[in-house]
Amino acid sequence: MDTSFQHAAALRPIHYDAVRRRLWICGQRCHHGATGALLTGLAAAGLVASAFQPRRAFTLFATGSLMMAHDWKDRPLWFERGVQSQP
Repeated sequence: MDTSFQHAAALRPIHYDAVRRRLWICGQRCHHGATGALLTGLAAAGLVASAFQPRRAFTLFATGSLMMAHDWKDRPLWFERGVQSQP
C-alpha cells in the first residue's frame, strides 16, 4: 500500500476505498469477520443477560457467524493494528 494512501486513511475518522471495497475507522482496517465476531459475542452476552429475546439473539448470532465464515481466510488479520498492507 502506498504511503500517501496510508496517510489519507489515518487522517480521516472514516475512510472507504471504493476500488478495493475496504473500510477504515480511525486508521484501523475494519474486516467483516471481526465485525461478525463482535456481533456473535453481543448475541451470546444478550442471551445470557436476558436482554435479548431468543429470536433477536439468534438473528445476531447467525449474521455474525456468516460474516466470520465469509472472511475466514483473513482471520489472522482481523484484529491486526494499523491500516494493513495486504492487496
